[in-house]
Amino acid sequence: MMRSPQRCLALLGAVLLTAGLAACADKPQTASGASKKGDSKPWDGSTEAGYTAPDWKQGDRASWEQQLRARNQQQNEYTRSR
Repeated sequence: MMRSPQRCLALLGAVLLTAGLAACADKPQTASGASKKGDSKPWDGSTEAGYTAPDWKQGDRASWEQQLRARNQQQNEYTRSR
């Protein structure tokens, strides 16, 4: 049985319309109430020994930035290959 081009276009249009409307049905995802909390500063991080560097002091932005620079320099392939 041969399908007419009009029938194929109608079927394609119906599929595209259904997919388009399904994409519009997404509900907004917003935090509200008790689940919403503010972010803390990165240098106020953890005090657990497994997550801290030896020279880093909690709450000290300068030591936190120094630790980041040192860690980034250790991961620098150009420096490591020389």
